[in-house]
Amino acid sequence: METGLLLPDLDDEVAAPFWEACSRSELVVQMCAACGKSRMPPRPMCPHCRSVVATWAPTSGTGTIWSYVVPHPPLLPAYAELAPYNAIVVALDEDPTIRFVGNLVTSANGAINEIDPATIRIGEKVRVVFTTIDDVTLPRWVRAG
Repeated sequence: METGLLLPDLDDEVAAPFWEACSRSELVVQMCAACGKSRMPPRPMCPHCRSVVATWAPTSGTGTIWSYVVPHPPLLPAYAELAPYNAIVVALDEDPTIRFVGNLVTSANGAINEIDPATIRIGEKVRVVFTTIDDVTLPRWVRAG
């Protein structure tokens, strides 16, 4: 089913391991095999030591809302129909410098516009859930506890 939503390229060789992990309901981050620093989004070269050798490490999938926005129309047509909706930035518990962008939902398959944006709080604890749109499994976030 074609949604018209902007979805990642699963064939991108640098990011493919991330999307493969998401398809297994695992949230991973890229790590430099030389200096051990984590990085997100995935890149072909470490910004700290310039090594081109990377590994992937599992995360707890928990974090806090670091920031958020509420987009309103005019937007791309597929998103305008959903607006207003939230887009949150989550800082991972194990490394707050690693941040993911996603949506705060009530369940893995919840609509991205189902949560009242006025109830979202910076610092709120969240955990990852996964949903599949077309052939892409995306990480999303639900309130923890």
